[in-house]
Amino acid sequence: AIGVVLEGRDLIAVAQTGTGKTAAYLLPIINRLAEGDFPDDAINCIIMVPTHELAQQIDRQLEGFSYYLSISSVAIHGGTDGKEFARQQQGLKLGADVVIATPGRLLAHMKMGYVDLSRVSCFVLDEADRMLDMGFYDDILQIVKQLPADRQTLMFSATMPPKIQQLASTILN
Repeated sequence: AIGVVLEGRDLIAVAQTGTGKTAAYLLPIINRLAEGDFPDDAINCIIMVPTHELAQQIDRQLEGFSYYLSISSVAIHGGTDGKEFARQQQGLKLGADVVIATPGRLLAHMKMGYVDLSRVSCFVLDEADRMLDMGFYDDILQIVKQLPADRQTLMFSATMPPKIQQLASTILN
């Protein structure tokens, strides 16, 4: 997966939980952000996840992997207070290299009118099967409609049910 991600191609990867899927997309994304010419004031990558626990976990992993690099990230998820919501809001307004988000909370911010996804170059769906099981199919498509057509899309899933195949055929090149 790492080579495909580094080449900028779309990818769907199916592997059991605990096999390193997160590192398989985070490491090449960090590498591309560190080497590339990406805008400082834009959201450059969105990683969509089903739960706030996973958003926090991936944000911590990203911070660890990119400790010596100037890559910014913000986790956007529910289950927080007003102070945390304001921090999320500021991260979205100023632009973050990587936004790790649950679909519902990202849509809540988008409906307030200050989220610009027009310069996203990479869109990742992590635990895609779980997100669909939780009923996020329409939310994901609503977010995808706001993304530029010219982007890299990566889907990672533990299983490949028909609904994942349908989503993949809709959003992957």
